[in-house]
Amino acid sequence: MLSKILVPVRGDGMVETVLGHAAALGKRHHAHIVVAHCRAQAEDLMPYGTPLPSFARKTMLKQAHELANQQEQDLREELHGLASKLDLKESDDPHGNSTTVTFVEETGRMADVIKHHGRLADLIVVAKPNRDSNVGTNSLKSGLFRTGRPVLMCPAHGATPDAFCARIAVAWNGSLEASRAVALTLDLAATAESVIILSGGKDAPHGATAEELVEYYRLRGITSEIHRFEARNPGVALLEKTAELGAGLLVMGAYSISHERETLFGGNTQAVVDNAEIPVVLAH
Repeated sequence: MLSKILVPVRGDGMVETVLGHAAALGKRHHAHIVVAHCRAQAEDLMPYGTPLPSFARKTMLKQAHELANQQEQDLREELHGLASKLDLKESDDPHGNSTTVTFVEETGRMADVIKHHGRLADLIVVAKPNRDSNVGTNSLKSGLFRTGRPVLMCPAHGATPDAFCARIAVAWNGSLEASRAVALTLDLAATAESVIILSGGKDAPHGATAEELVEYYRLRGITSEIHRFEARNPGVALLEKTAELGAGLLVMGAYSISHERETLFGGNTQAVVDNAEIPVVLAH
């Protein structure tokens, strides 16, 4: 069972979708949700590269600090309202037999906040990045490459289905990343009503087969079935097959080549990140 879910947030308008998905999972697993707000530093809100008189700098720093305080207050009010709406009990002392949530405030970079809290979380929940406005990319990247934990990437818009993790699809090609994704999401597979193994494209050399993955799951009391496909673009095909087979969640290994190379030249993971309209759990 998932015990701790991390939800890093900032004032980017994505709080409702990430907390909504975390709440749906939390209720299924009686997990404790930690919402970590990354507070902007006053210095980061100052104009960059512009020399200022001392009095002007002091005045602007004071205004920036007041702005950061107001942002924090507004976000906390929004979070308290969402917790009530989602029927989450606010508690700093969880006991593991109910779904609880706590809010923590951190100052600094979002990447460091995720690194700090993410390494002792069972799952990190972030919003789908917006590459056009360059929002959210660092959060996803930090979760994947700096924590060693799986990351749930949520759609940026739309309501959260309560049972989105009841039927899950698992992308399998025998790679190291796919293996880690399977190992890190056994709790999700164990509580799902059905598990579909999607096998398509070229398998990794000397990697385990989809049939062996079925047996691996069976040893853990998890029943799964294989669906094979052929496609020129396996990343897009994974999303299409997941939707076609009625699964609400896709699990897959991420960036077997490298994040930078896939961002520049494309790749299966980047195709999923760019085109996903469903929740996707990624592991590197």
